[in-house]
Amino acid sequence: MKKIFKGDIIYTKNSNSFEVHKDSYLVVEDGVVKDILHYIESIPSDYEYLDYTNKLIIPGFVDIHLHSSQFLNMGLGMDKELIPWLNTYTFPEEAKFRDLEYAKTAYTKFVSDLINKGTTSSVIYSTIHKESTMFLMDLLDKAKLRAYVGKVNMDRNTIDELCENTNYSIEETEEIILSSKSNRVKPIITPRFVPSCSPELMEGLSKLAIKYNVPVQSHLSENTNEVKWVKELHPDIENYASVYNKFGLFGQTKTVMAHCIYTSDEEIELMKKNGVFAAHCAISNFNLSSGIMPVRKYLDYGVDVGLGSDISGGNTLSIPQSIVSTIQASKIKWLESNKELYPLSFSEVFYMATKGGGKFFEHVGSFERGYNADLLIIDDSNLSDINKFDVLDRLQKYIYSGNENNIIGVYVDADKVS
Repeated sequence: MKKIFKGDIIYTKNSNSFEVHKDSYLVVEDGVVKDILHYIESIPSDYEYLDYTNKLIIPGFVDIHLHSSQFLNMGLGMDKELIPWLNTYTFPEEAKFRDLEYAKTAYTKFVSDLINKGTTSSVIYSTIHKESTMFLMDLLDKAKLRAYVGKVNMDRNTIDELCENTNYSIEETEEIILSSKSNRVKPIITPRFVPSCSPELMEGLSKLAIKYNVPVQSHLSENTNEVKWVKELHPDIENYASVYNKFGLFGQTKTVMAHCIYTSDEEIELMKKNGVFAAHCAISNFNLSSGIMPVRKYLDYGVDVGLGSDISGGNTLSIPQSIVSTIQASKIKWLESNKELYPLSFSEVFYMATKGGGKFFEHVGSFERGYNADLLIIDDSNLSDINKFDVLDRLQKYIYSGNENNIIGVYVDADKVS
């Protein structure tokens, strides 16, 4: 499969600047970027030519933390903090996914919206239910999206309908790992968070992660009451991150931790040492009164940071809206820190939304040679005069002022998704 996409190409190699190629050609072979050319005398006959002249061509968005089972709950319970919100809204909704027909309806709507919002790669929580989790993985695969999907594991401190037998939870997780055959949609070990997972469950999940080299996702220091709760449950362990580390779930295989608002310097150092990713979920952190993650500090330490919509704590799957909220949150954090933690730039946060989060998938989120050709075609003609604004200004206007209606093409591995 050989394709050439023509348009105004823009992406980030690093977080400090944009690569801009106006009126250029993105050359793709077998779903992988081969080159960007500024001039082609004639299109080779063995290439499919896709002419998007005057349209923006950008990498597909990457969402490294979201709860697919909460899609139908978006916008509910935003007057509560994390733990009351989980008990009142989230856990009862997730219990409904024991009904496969309910799961099919909810997940079909979720995947459709994921595509509409331009998210081509995502790291996803399902629920404790094996059958509905496997249905979601199959649905994403058929949609040609890229994803890690985790069956949630919980054996304590939740409602009765979601409290699993420890051994059964481990066994079902292993069954999902062994049944997974897709190259694009893969399993991920998913202890919900320390309060809902016994030491025995965490140890069992760690053994699976290491045995099958499967990545891990969980939550870390999202809420002050949560941090206090973890200390009460594990008084003998230094801090929240060290609980995960003790049980082999903190970088022993590829790992992403969501929120990371109240982590200590020692915990951030441990994340850097172990190569643990941080998922920044600005919108959710606002909605649930959780706080503002000090992203600049993580970047200064050299920790990889990506963005998460964190639905339904977050009220939208839109990564552009997450980009805007992340930049705004960093400005408030700058003031809170006596202007020590400098605000995040547009290029830094766009990088997090593409290549930064894409590192969790390896060669995703850029148009450098050898990267997967995951891309969005943006028609921004209703937002700006393309003859007046340069390509970078047009991109910024789309991120701040556009919406999913501006996305006219979604491609994963150069295959058209929408």
